[in-house]
Amino acid sequence: MQAVPRGCTLVVGLGVSGWAIARHLTRQARPFMVADTRESPPGLAAFQAAFPGVEVHCGPLDTLDPSQASEIVVSPGVDPGSPGLARYWQATRAGESGMPRVVGEIALFVRACRAPIAAITGSNAKSTVTTLLGEMARESGKRVAVGGNLGTAALDLLVECPDAELYVLELSSFQLETTPRLGASTAAFLNLSEDHLDRHGDMAGYRAAKSAIFRGASHAVVNAEDRLTWPDAPDLPVARFTTRPPEGDDWGIAEQGAGAACEPWLMQGERPLMAVRELRLAGRHNQANALAALAMGERLGLAREAMCRVLARFTGLAHRGELVGEARGIRWINDSKGTNVGATLAAIAGLGPTLDGRLIWLGGGVGKGADFAPLVEPLARYAREAVVFGADGPRLAEALAGRVAVTRCDDLRAAMARASAVAEPGDCVLLSPACASLDQFSDYQARGEAFREGVAVWMNAFDQRETQ
Repeated sequence: MQAVPRGCTLVVGLGVSGWAIARHLTRQARPFMVADTRESPPGLAAFQAAFPGVEVHCGPLDTLDPSQASEIVVSPGVDPGSPGLARYWQATRAGESGMPRVVGEIALFVRACRAPIAAITGSNAKSTVTTLLGEMARESGKRVAVGGNLGTAALDLLVECPDAELYVLELSSFQLETTPRLGASTAAFLNLSEDHLDRHGDMAGYRAAKSAIFRGASHAVVNAEDRLTWPDAPDLPVARFTTRPPEGDDWGIAEQGAGAACEPWLMQGERPLMAVRELRLAGRHNQANALAALAMGERLGLAREAMCRVLARFTGLAHRGELVGEARGIRWINDSKGTNVGATLAAIAGLGPTLDGRLIWLGGGVGKGADFAPLVEPLARYAREAVVFGADGPRLAEALAGRVAVTRCDDLRAAMARASAVAEPGDCVLLSPACASLDQFSDYQARGEAFREGVAVWMNAFDQRETQ
């Protein structure tokens, strides 16, 4: 069994976060070695060239003895309860001494960070809220750095933006579970729906990992309609957002005006902020995202006028409710980032009521053990047809059978061909798969790009028919 040298930090995982951790430890002149469970991890030669002299262990972790390590730093994609790490992770969680602690990259970031942190988590929409809040801070004149689970790794932000006055971080459950104390100035838990149960075991374990965002926080932003997002700490100041009329000083939506001039507005308590029609983001779910960002920005002292200017121009993120084509009265929406059931439910609920026609829903991939039953009612209400593909296409078809017209296809290309054949003017073809992409794509971005390319081909063919 290979032993980790005494006093050396063990870095586990050679992905994006592993590289960021290695760069950070090098800057701090801390000795470290790296381990990866794969026998030949991608980028190994490049890593060894970038970090000459750093020992790399490839293969099962239970053939490595880390007992003399000063600390074990795991990448988010590495389960700290996996063989070779489990006893150290259990000791860390129990607060036992005498063994190296298991932490993640965000723990290292917190130690080195010298500016306030605004942190966002949730099963869905965290990228949208993170990006919105970052733009709001910039519009308010703040030097802000945005990253974490979105874009730039948190540790790299310390180098890229050393003079930042605010760090806005999107954080996943994988990042949060290995962060002993985040200490955020404001921390948002947006929503909770089934996801990553293959890692966390059950919903209680998933919620516990997400709720770590409140450790050491000064302020919380939570969903008034989802009690599972509320912190367990009774003394933590809380702001709540809702798509209903607000209660007390909550952030919500209420009608303003009278008669024909009556319309919904974003509100804080009884104070109107901006008319919903001024938002560029469509759907009730995006109204909730706007309110969450406003509540965080208010806590951070951002100017309300600046925040509303951002909301009036922000059109959304790539692969998240993105309109990629429209022809023959049919819209094609790329929501490839909808990698779990909750995200897809939000997309369906946001789009379905706005259509003159029906939805053609494209779903499938790796379901990560999720329950697909919640998709049945909204698809029965709004969908012309569900076209399913990928590894869990059969499970989706079984869940929807008898309530929704279903066609099974092998892959996304075939699913798009079927959609183009059945869609009618007024319809919307929605790629919001409710599944991860790794059965057929490298990530959800690659899946979204394939969808974009397929739509471009379809539109080009349509244009050629029109000109003949």
